[in-house]
Amino acid sequence: MNQHWNTGTYDKDMAFVSRFGAPLIELLQPQPGERVIDWGCGTGDLAAAIAGYGASVTGIDASPDMIAAARSKHPQLEFVLADGQAYRSEPAADAIFSNAALHWLRDAEGAVSSMAASLRPGGRLIAEFGGQGNIASVTAGLPRAFDAIGCSGKLELPWYFPGIGEYAALLEQNGFTVELALCFDRPTPLQGGEQGFRQWLNTFADGILSVLSPDQRTAVLASLEQELKPQLFQGDQWVMDYRRIRVAAKKNS
Repeated sequence: MNQHWNTGTYDKDMAFVSRFGAPLIELLQPQPGERVIDWGCGTGDLAAAIAGYGASVTGIDASPDMIAAARSKHPQLEFVLADGQAYRSEPAADAIFSNAALHWLRDAEGAVSSMAASLRPGGRLIAEFGGQGNIASVTAGLPRAFDAIGCSGKLELPWYFPGIGEYAALLEQNGFTVELALCFDRPTPLQGGEQGFRQWLNTFADGILSVLSPDQRTAVLASLEQELKPQLFQGDQWVMDYRRIRVAAKKNS
């Protein structure tokens, strides 16, 4: 999956990603001197917010564009280009924080075992990401849009949206005790008015659409807009059908 990120438009048009992550920091309760890893840090804004509590923060992300932007915006922090499905932190961290990232790691077993290996005994994991049913309108509409242009064989969805029971069990199998496990709808308004949905697709589905010619890409975008507008366009803005998982867990001693 050839997912590229335009970090400038990401920060401007998708600012809700960091904004919705703020309550997760309250759940983390970072302490001065703690070592925290932001697992899938993006452009680093939430890592910087955690560091503001006095914690020592390292952000990891698999996107060179995201890491470059994070280092540019927050040069006082450490950011590491790394695959969150295989990364091992040394020394072990006191806590791992992850917002809107784990659904990009389709090797969920690898990601959870990597997080467990990167935490000290008793260390905590606080995470929120897309759960079962997240953006159901898009995951159902994309196959129809690709089929309409004769490209159904080119469609590969890049996301992992588990059920809450599935993910809690995965954590337990990898040495965590789950203390909080929620799955909830979180309708998410998009900026950009009429263009908001197209901006969202060009950001978060770029890897999916990159296999198409420019004309095919335009046709898919138009097809999805037409099909989903009655469902997702409310008032003067698009509102995405997000469904999130939020977990809090501790690594067993």
